[in-house]
Amino acid sequence: MGESTLFGVKYPIIQAGMAGGATSPQLVATVCNFGGLGTIGGGYMSPNDLRTAIQEVKKLTDQPFAVNLFIPEQSFTAEEIAIHSKRGMELTQTFRDRLGLATKTVEKVQESFEQQFQVVLDEKVPVFSFTFGIPSGDQIAALKAAGIVTCGTATTVEEAKQIEQVGIDTVVAQGSEAGGHRGSFIQSEHLPLIGTMALVPQIVDHVRIPVIAAGGIMDERGVAAAFALGASGAQVGTAFLTTTESGAHSLHKEQLLQNNEANTEVTYAFSGKAARGIRNAFIEAHSSTRLEEIPPYPIQNAVTQDLRKASSVEGDWNMMSLWAGQGIRLAEQLSAEQLMQKLTKAIPRL
Repeated sequence: MGESTLFGVKYPIIQAGMAGGATSPQLVATVCNFGGLGTIGGGYMSPNDLRTAIQEVKKLTDQPFAVNLFIPEQSFTAEEIAIHSKRGMELTQTFRDRLGLATKTVEKVQESFEQQFQVVLDEKVPVFSFTFGIPSGDQIAALKAAGIVTCGTATTVEEAKQIEQVGIDTVVAQGSEAGGHRGSFIQSEHLPLIGTMALVPQIVDHVRIPVIAAGGIMDERGVAAAFALGASGAQVGTAFLTTTESGAHSLHKEQLLQNNEANTEVTYAFSGKAARGIRNAFIEAHSSTRLEEIPPYPIQNAVTQDLRKASSVEGDWNMMSLWAGQGIRLAEQLSAEQLMQKLTKAIPRL
């Protein structure tokens, strides 16, 4: 296939937009300079911080890069936030006591997506990727008018079809092996947990836009498998967390290198939204908690924010959200360039 035309980059390898600080400008730019698509995980960033990160990346590379944001799913009144956060505080009280954290009142539960989105437009970001939903018609029109390439996230064929129908350029097929939050947005009785090998070819057969495989891809074998399944590219997250340039916390990196494929699970405990991470005391303590008892996302995420931060300061990984995919045993300590060298070995060439 020669060089990739996907996103205008040399290699169709996408470094996932992992929110929470892992996607440092250095990591994003290194991936871009090697010929892949680096992505700023901007979901939790304030508009000002997002703008700063974008401008830093622009200083370090002249290649295309992406920004990933979270599509708001629902809004809550101040009263609803107060009720849910009170319950969240009660649920996490044992851990708060352990860290000497006082009960707090949660007021702001997430950054303004509209303001984050405006930064993407203002900065003329080459690629905009998103998860948890689909932008509005007006937002999609604004992206097209600005010449910004778009990429959505789907965990089922139906989600991929909806993404294509509104005019999005590409879709990430997120298999259940993937670390971090599930990108599911069509409400269903059961959380769809379809593996990458089953999901990718089914989406490929039902949409015409390019499909990017994600979930469990850690090395050149995973990339080769993605192409064998009919994908046009591969998105990699967990493998980049242990690179030199990664902004992931040292405790997170340490646990990624020490754990294995049997030690991750999907939990709602930290954020109120399904996410795959390394099992620890916090996850285990909530394993028998009914889903309806956990405050919804993003309220629970705001409730546990100070707890997660204090835990990392204390050097205790048992109350940190250590997002990781099922390919965790393949994680290595290496530079982002070395990882890109491995990942691109399997890309089909003429």
